[in-house]
Amino acid sequence: ICHEFERFSTYLPDIKVAVFYGGVNIKVHKDLLKNECPHIVVGTPGRILALTRDKDLSLKNVRHFILDECDKMLESLDMRRDVQEIFKMTPHDKQVMMFSATLSKEIRPVCKKFMQDPMEIYVDDEAKLTLHGLVQHYIKLSEMEKNRKLNDLLDALDFNQVVIFVKSVNRAAELNKLLVECNFPSICIHSGMSQEERLTRYKGFKEGHKRILVATDLVGRGIDIERVNIVINYDMPDSADTYLHRMCSTRLVLRTSEHILSRDLSSNQLNESIAGPREV
Repeated sequence: ICHEFERFSTYLPDIKVAVFYGGVNIKVHKDLLKNECPHIVVGTPGRILALTRDKDLSLKNVRHFILDECDKMLESLDMRRDVQEIFKMTPHDKQVMMFSATLSKEIRPVCKKFMQDPMEIYVDDEAKLTLHGLVQHYIKLSEMEKNRKLNDLLDALDFNQVVIFVKSVNRAAELNKLLVECNFPSICIHSGMSQEERLTRYKGFKEGHKRILVATDLVGRGIDIERVNIVINYDMPDSADTYLHRMCSTRLVLRTSEHILSRDLSSNQLNESIAGPREV
């Protein structure tokens, strides 16, 4: 998000943008605030709250309060408390905006508590999960068939970069190890790594040092890599919402791309919620 703001402000040289998140020494962020005085602050609730509590970041002049992936931020009670505390430090007459590709009926009333006379904008039909610009396929496989089929696909497909989603930390590590042993240029990212290591690996993948990323849903939201033109769900997502975030987060809805579901033989529910995948 910070990079996008920097891109938007190319012709606004007087606008400064800064990003703050955990895993980085807080002194670095305090020095940045002191020396740069950014106009736009992008960050995680925990780090933003820590900076405001220490009086390093003042929110008294905030004009726009924005939550991206608001469903996840407000579903977690701990994160919601942080957001509420930050919210109370901002002016009453600010504009509040919230964004998410998926927003449940249960979380909507929570979102509205932060707003006055809110307006909801839907960009697609909620009744059907539709991903425009994607060529989607699924393959019926048993668990024992997945590795061989994945190897066959990676050998046969013409790709720039690939993201492969799995369901757990162990699965990510094991699959990445297997791919490396098979001489595929693979790297993995999961929650078992430190924030610093995850960022280093993400940067390396984005810069093209590796062509295959094995990941858990930790990176199902927020990943932004333009070269990715193939996404493979090695493990089926647990819901249509998770599927949507996996796909939207890679910008795939903006260009024609391939998406492949590695689908368990007994799994039918998700496929019925997704518009357009063809069996291969």
